[in-house]
Amino acid sequence: MKNPLARLRPTEVPVVENHVSPEKTATDKEANVISNTSNTSADGERDSDEVSLDAQAGVQNVEAMTKTWSRSHLILAYVTIWFIYFVDAMQQSTTSSLTPYVTSSFYAHSLTAATSVMSSLIGGIFKLPLAKIIDIWGRPQGFVLMLCCLVVGLVMMAACQNVQTYAAAQVFYWVGYNGVTYTISIFIADTSALKNRALMFAFASSPYIITVWIGGPLATAFLNGPGFRWGFGVFAIITPIVCSPLLFLFWYNYNKAAKAGLIPKRESNRTFMESVKYYAIEFDVVGLLLISAGLALFLLPFNIYSYQTERWRAPIVICMLIFGFLLLIAFGLYEKFLAPKTFIPYELLMDRTVLGACVLAGNLFISFYIWDSYFFSFLQVVNNLGITQSSYIMNTYSIGSCFWSFVVGAAIRWSGRFRWLALYFGVPVTILGVGLMVHFRQPDVNIGYIVMCQIFIAVGGGTLVICEQMAVMAATNHQYIAVVLAVEAMFASVGGGIGSTVAAAIWTGVFPTKLAEYLPQEAQGNLTSIYASLPVQLSYPVGTPTRDAISAAYGDAQKVMLIAATVIQVISLIAVWVWRDIKVKDFKQVKGMVI
Repeated sequence: MKNPLARLRPTEVPVVENHVSPEKTATDKEANVISNTSNTSADGERDSDEVSLDAQAGVQNVEAMTKTWSRSHLILAYVTIWFIYFVDAMQQSTTSSLTPYVTSSFYAHSLTAATSVMSSLIGGIFKLPLAKIIDIWGRPQGFVLMLCCLVVGLVMMAACQNVQTYAAAQVFYWVGYNGVTYTISIFIADTSALKNRALMFAFASSPYIITVWIGGPLATAFLNGPGFRWGFGVFAIITPIVCSPLLFLFWYNYNKAAKAGLIPKRESNRTFMESVKYYAIEFDVVGLLLISAGLALFLLPFNIYSYQTERWRAPIVICMLIFGFLLLIAFGLYEKFLAPKTFIPYELLMDRTVLGACVLAGNLFISFYIWDSYFFSFLQVVNNLGITQSSYIMNTYSIGSCFWSFVVGAAIRWSGRFRWLALYFGVPVTILGVGLMVHFRQPDVNIGYIVMCQIFIAVGGGTLVICEQMAVMAATNHQYIAVVLAVEAMFASVGGGIGSTVAAAIWTGVFPTKLAEYLPQEAQGNLTSIYASLPVQLSYPVGTPTRDAISAAYGDAQKVMLIAATVIQVISLIAVWVWRDIKVKDFKQVKGMVI
């Protein structure tokens, strides 16, 4: 999720960042990474600054393009971005609503959270090599690559015949989905002043306000009509069509900049094998494989141990834990002593503001996925809501945070600071919302209290997501924007994978045990099918002893999840506390025509 921005109407002139030097009272450390670049002046005349010759090719290309952008093309690009986010948000909402039914169709409902572990991990980790791709080759190239992954994932989900194929499809889908939204975020960072960037992110994410009302009914229509497969297939066709106009704008303005001689000429003079070696070093392929395999092997046992007859003593579980741990150690040692180019830029990561923002991103996603993974099923089983109503409540977070992000963006633009918003408002309100759910997310509790908690989390979480993104961007210059946002996203996705793992471990450890304890004697023979399938759970009428037993087991599992999600928020408070109080109002990062 991203956050706030002022709407751009075709008749409005984009707000332009004036040339203001950093305040005299700012410390050198606060300003150490802010580039002294220039932008379009208030009357629309472009500065004479040349493209940064010391930057990588992708950064040079986008700086050249922003110098050739017309105001109408810039506005058209943002309008196109809005529609891309609209389709992607609708697609993501529909996919989330369909997932429990896909896993249940293969009698593997308990793997609902597990299917997202690998996709969350790889989707986030891949943003680091993607940052290299868009910095070395260019933003459009990265965008096209991620679009292809997204479409492949949707096609695989539409054609899947087992939960394993669906899980693999989720990897392609989330790598592509996260990659598309990430490259667009970088484009927004390339074309907006730092003080207005939070508002631009809010504008881009504003389609969630509309799509929350569409995803549930759309998923219901597909399930009751042509089936869940068409729910994926339709978007595999629509998404490339919607993305085409932005690709055309990229291509047109790149050619325009090239003809104007703004793009430096480059000749590598490398042979094929030299190029392979060069890019393997640039993308740190060895480091990428080590951390991906290590995290996957270490986290997956928490999701599959309950399916082993020997549970934690099963050889496959023990091997995964040991080898995963060893690979993570090997990754750290390789990056420290052997890597020609490090996978994670330590000089940036060790900045306390960047590191604090990354830890906050990871922690928020850990907490979120712990309490969210089985929430959709809970609403249907315990509160007896349909898919549409459940999706509305599930998406309270999305709609609330997107509305609130405009307020946060305006506050950042007005005050020029973001730390106070996160520390004194975002973290406390988030803790309040998650903590209250420990009491209210139980059987026989009015659904209104659950919605109230979701609103608290939406307002607090929406504030923190924007502030963490502003923190990593304010702590560096334009050259490293893509990298720091990728590192922040990697922490978030790894956090999501950890959160899903913890949720699955709690679920598989608590829910079947409580189910066996609460089920009446006549239903004990159906325990396995009840545990494995959401439709089977819903097949028992509300008010019957079996349905009440299922609801009670849900309540006990949810309570443990929510306690864990609340306690871990203490880390969020510490992560924000260490930020520097950077004033973004006076910082200048980007060149050319910007908003």
